[in-house]
Amino acid sequence: MDALKIPTQNISNYETIFDKVKLLNEAGLHLAIDKVNWPNDFPKLLPVTVHIAHDNQKLYLYYQVEGEQLRAANTKDFGSVWEDSCVEFFVQRKGEKSYRNFEFNVLGVLLAAKHEDRETAEKLSEKLMSSIQRFTTIKHHYQAEFQLSDWTLYAEIPKEAFGFLSDEKLSGQTIGANFYKCGDETSEPHFISWNPIGTIKPDFHVPQYFGELTFE
Repeated sequence: MDALKIPTQNISNYETIFDKVKLLNEAGLHLAIDKVNWPNDFPKLLPVTVHIAHDNQKLYLYYQVEGEQLRAANTKDFGSVWEDSCVEFFVQRKGEKSYRNFEFNVLGVLLAAKHEDRETAEKLSEKLMSSIQRFTTIKHHYQAEFQLSDWTLYAEIPKEAFGFLSDEKLSGQTIGANFYKCGDETSEPHFISWNPIGTIKPDFHVPQYFGELTFE
């Protein structure tokens, strides 16, 4: 596939998260997370999108999820957030074997690590974890007897968390990436991705199925 471009926007100039989100919605790269890769076992599809932009210092993400029966059991970073209502971003620098995962549940609780493979990982440092800003919103409504929720996650991730040095620019860089929506222990387990995955069973730790993004 052709590399999609992550636009440059001066998001840091805006004071409030609401203004930043407005800019992301208007000028960010818009992706639908809509690939149901294992339809026989996990057919659930939720409306999920992510808007993306950067300012050479940080990557800005804004996820929107509609109509989910929420699970939010994990309240501390590095917990099993993938079991909850969760959105994820996996990234790999061009030319590197290792990749990094950023997994956020509906509360904004984060699991992040550098991986050599699924089983070999180094957690992000406390300094890097504290530099990743997260903000979520939840809106409840009902469908028949079920309480459903629309929720959003806004995140700012410094380039150092991806392995870039402080004097490196993001502009011109190409990365492998995939965006996910999951909820292993929700009432309707689901495993949805932006770029399709060709494994037999659910597995997001598969850089060979990452898409390609270029920083404008």
